Amino acid sequence: MGTYACTGSSSGIGFALFSALSAQGHKVITVDLKDADIIADLSSSEGRQKAIEGILKLAPHGLDGFIPVAGLGRGLASSELITSVNYFGTVELVEGLRDALSKNQGKVVLLVSNSVPIPKDRPEYMAALLSGNEEKALEESARLNDAVCYMLGKRALVFWMQRNVMAYGRDGIRLNAVAPGPVFTPMTASILEREEYAKMMEAMLEATPFKRVGQPDEVAEAILFLLSKNASYVCGSVLYIDGGFNAHTRQNQI
Repeated sequence: MGTYACTGSSSGIGFALFSALSAQGHKVITVDLKDADIIADLSSSEGRQKAIEGILKLAPHGLDGFIPVAGLGRGLASSELITSVNYFGTVELVEGLRDALSKNQGKVVLLVSNSVPIPKDRPEYMAALLSGNEEKALEESARLNDAVCYMLGKRALVFWMQRNVMAYGRDGIRLNAVAPGPVFTPMTASILEREEYAKMMEAMLEATPFKRVGQPDEVAEAILFLLSKNASYVCGSVLYIDGGFNAHTRQNQI
């Protein structure tokens, strides 16, 4: 059995993944704001370092996988907080756990979004993210709305993965990402039920072949595949879990 670490483990996709890995007999080190092995706020460098140190202490023999699920959705937090948690709270932990992952030829599965193919012309913000300049990224995010920061942050995670897939791969680490569409979780429930989002959600579901939102366990099962030996040659890929929305709406963009 392996040793895995997961952020955002107390609810939604993170909890579904924790439950699935535990059911397979794996050791799962959890990180969240509450109800976790390591209580840490990933919006700050101090909190991220606390999470890294806590994981390394509980995994002295290395990690077989790391899944940074923690994140904030549009409509739930400020643009600045979304920037700090979703992007920097992911990348800083992956980088901090690199040696532990390399030790066991571990796997990393990033949580992005099916919005990542949508281009948004905010080069200053993207450049700040990808250069690791959090201060500049927060300055730029204050000029953007939360939805744009959410989508661009997820897009930047894919770019980060593509830029690092060679170096990490040569260390024996497989980097991949899952890109869900709307998923019904305690965090998203309040958004999906808001009147201002109703028309947007209705239009999205009309453009989705399965015409429904996803469930946390459906995303968790896809992550399990990417963590497994069955995906041993899958590296640098983005797996869409959105009921066919991406394929249908971007069918002429090959």
